[in-house]
Amino acid sequence: MKNKTAFFFLIALSVFVLDQLAKYLIRTYIGPFDVIRVLPFFNIVYVENIGSAFGMFKGLGNTFFVIIALLAMALISALIIRDKDNRLIFSLILGGTAGNLMDRIIHGYVIDFLDVYAGRYHWPAFNVADSALTIGVALLICKTFFNFSRNA
Repeated sequence: MKNKTAFFFLIALSVFVLDQLAKYLIRTYIGPFDVIRVLPFFNIVYVENIGSAFGMFKGLGNTFFVIIALLAMALISALIIRDKDNRLIFSLILGGTAGNLMDRIIHGYVIDFLDVYAGRYHWPAFNVADSALTIGVALLICKTFFNFSRNA
């Protein structure tokens, strides 16, 4: 039982490490105004996001986001331990939250670098942590509203 729980914390740690490694490479090799064109709809950029998702709520300040992230991580960790059916989902959310929290603690902002666009319309830049969070939350919503389960 404990080994299974540890496995899901290891998944969260893997998301965290991958996110921090990617951000380290971006900080090291990409300048704030550089754009690396990868595909006709995808660039690598360097963005310092002081807000939350999509840069919203910038006025709330870094301390607010750090406190919220710490509280969320405590709750999510408890859910990984208690909710056996959703451990993978919570692992993705925990790893993503930890990745962005580390940025806020070290830099005072979150480093975003993935730029998806169509023509001149760009989705707000995001990162590996945001991707894990989005996938985790989307899976949780689907499971909640569509009642996906192994026994269905």
